[in-house]
Amino acid sequence: MEGASFGAGRAGGDVDPVDFLKQPQTILRIVAWVFSIVVFGSIVNEGYVNDEKEAELRCVFKKNEDACNYGIAIGIIAFFACIFFFIVDLYFQQISSVKDRKRVVLLDLGFSGLWSFLWFIAFCFLANQWQHTPASRGASQGADAARAAIAFSFFSILSWVALTVMAMQRYHLGTDMSLFATDQFATDPNTGYPGYPTGSGIESTETYQSPPFSETIDTSPKGYQVPTY
Repeated sequence: MEGASFGAGRAGGDVDPVDFLKQPQTILRIVAWVFSIVVFGSIVNEGYVNDEKEAELRCVFKKNEDACNYGIAIGIIAFFACIFFFIVDLYFQQISSVKDRKRVVLLDLGFSGLWSFLWFIAFCFLANQWQHTPASRGASQGADAARAAIAFSFFSILSWVALTVMAMQRYHLGTDMSLFATDQFATDPNTGYPGYPTGSGIESTETYQSPPFSETIDTSPKGYQVPTY
């Protein structure tokens, strides 16, 4: 039971690349990876513009450098996180220890939940800053990049929430398997195996023993009684 838990087969089994790529969790990893590229790529490439009066490039989101930096940072970290968890998922079946599998699933659950929240903040922050950005030549130049960053920040929320739900399901599945193993096998090493049942079919050790000497009385024809031993 130790090898088959937390949503994976028994440890040491071969991984089919085609089946692995068809798994919903793998597809979500790739989707979240692409979304992160779109977010930080849009801001880095076209998110900094200048007006006629200023030669210096400024952030298109209301000239707020924090908005651009936040979107870039969240996107880059999500990019590398997707690669990391993709590799972990690929080699997850090779992990033989249930405790190590549990740590990996908990790490996935915690990070996915945290990044869902951070993507929500990114979406609200960028949308708010773009809403209050005054119309200008620079704003019109970076409008497509700003809208793409906002839209794919929202899509990233959905993808990371889905990854969080799947990690939660894997965790509950592993917990159920651990409880099943605990119920089936005794945890106390001193617990012995049950003995054979004793019933009425076992012969008793008590046997009839005649006394070593039996005293009988023999009567002679003459009426004389002769004791016999």
